[in-house]
Amino acid sequence: MSITIDNLSYVYSKNTPFETKAVDGISLSINQGDFLGIIGHTGSGKTTLIQMIAGLIKPADGAVLVNDSDINASGYDKKLLRKSVGVVFQYPEYQLFEENVYLDIAFAPKKAGFDEEKTKAAVEKACEILNFDIEKYKDHSPFELSGGQKRKVAIAGVLAVDPDILILDEPVSGLDPQGRKSLMELITKLNESGKTIIMITHSMDDLAEYAKRVVVMKDGKIAYDDTPKGVFSHADSLLDMSLDIPQATKIVRGLNARGKDIPTDIITIDELKAYLLDRIQNRKKSV
Repeated sequence: MSITIDNLSYVYSKNTPFETKAVDGISLSINQGDFLGIIGHTGSGKTTLIQMIAGLIKPADGAVLVNDSDINASGYDKKLLRKSVGVVFQYPEYQLFEENVYLDIAFAPKKAGFDEEKTKAAVEKACEILNFDIEKYKDHSPFELSGGQKRKVAIAGVLAVDPDILILDEPVSGLDPQGRKSLMELITKLNESGKTIIMITHSMDDLAEYAKRVVVMKDGKIAYDDTPKGVFSHADSLLDMSLDIPQATKIVRGLNARGKDIPTDIITIDELKAYLLDRIQNRKKSV
């Protein structure tokens, strides 16, 4: 399922002294199976962009096409969009509201018209994908769970309708390192199963390791759209935008400043370890 964004713009507080163009003429194509990371400083327009992709707000100009259909056109079936595009907001545990875990996850499929049997199967499948023990926790209040478990329940509620496109806004925010790694591996597993992932994050290390493509937004426009290696090759420019860079990139820059001559396209710690070990081994062989 493809997404085409054509000359998209959005204006807050239009025709007032506080008028602000949050998204300014963006065009972008997202193919089925992409893992797209979106980064940008606060106010760059990234959250507004994903809200328009999800059909939560209407653009001032331009169009969002999902499988060549304009989602804001008169007569477009929004139920089709809700089944095709799932959204997990920042701090998704705030999306929880039912009295127990099962009902929370079952809410979306029930709203989509699933009968009880189909709903139960959808809940179980979503929980299986996320490695979440629904039998153990189905009668628990979602508010009694840990932060990582709440996040899984919220994501399971979105996955239960089996959307082709999953939009995530800062999915690992607030998680400890192990929780972050576990969730990112699950998101990658979903992508490998064929789902399109669109993810806003401030974690450059996660993008370096997992994303296939990164879009950098600045002042409502696209500054860069490339592979992670391509984007992070512009480290100086990203830092000038008050954005971070991957930890491995920082280390490489520091070592090269000391004359070590390490390839600048190394962007993950695993890549850096492998390169340094290989360099050490080759040096031993030459002695």
